[in-house]
Amino acid sequence: MLHSKDDAIKTALKGNWEEAIKINKQLLKENPEDTETLNRLALAFSIIGRAPKAKSTYQKVLELDPLNSIALKGLKKLKTPSSRKNGDSQNLLVNNIFLEETGKTKVVDLINIAQSQVISGLKTGQSLTLQVKRSKIFVTQDERQYIGVLPDDIGKRLIKFIGGGNKYEAYVRSSTSNSVTVFLKEVKKSGRFKGQLSFVSTEKKLPIKKLKAKDRNDGDEEETVYEEE
Repeated sequence: MLHSKDDAIKTALKGNWEEAIKINKQLLKENPEDTETLNRLALAFSIIGRAPKAKSTYQKVLELDPLNSIALKGLKKLKTPSSRKNGDSQNLLVNNIFLEETGKTKVVDLINIAQSQVISGLKTGQSLTLQVKRSKIFVTQDERQYIGVLPDDIGKRLIKFIGGGNKYEAYVRSSTSNSVTVFLKEVKKSGRFKGQLSFVSTEKKLPIKKLKAKDRNDGDEEETVYEEE
């Protein structure tokens, strides 16, 4: 039976670490250099007490990506005693999924969300699908069940990047009967967008943009802001 990345995450969230190891190993047969799968495998090894295996797996990640923040933090945690309780292991997994990276991740509240009975079934860490429709990005479960829409400012920005070859993943960060917060993550950057951040803090960037455009006419200022984004 072929498994997906979502299967690996769901199995781990249930605390079935042995099964999670099997699934991640299977995924690595398809792509031995997938650093995200390697990180999940290393975490599973560390949770069940197989520290040497966890260490060697994290080190393999760093051979592929020397600055990988998840692997660096994972190795650091291996050097300090930690609890093996299931609740703690779930927190470790959730923190692993939601590790923020400047410009590559963003926590977003969805708009126009689905009915409460649909939202109530969502679980933290659950993988969601991003679909571009009518100049908006719809967020769905299993590509069928509508969950909500990304805010227009973020949606339009990501549509430009997705159209150029970037790829993104979305996970449930938290949910209530009337709100859904998702964690967006850039997983592939197209060469044409090298040096451009997927997510920026508009509040911090605006003063800089205005300063750069200060000596230009009003028409140029708006164009400058768009190009920098």
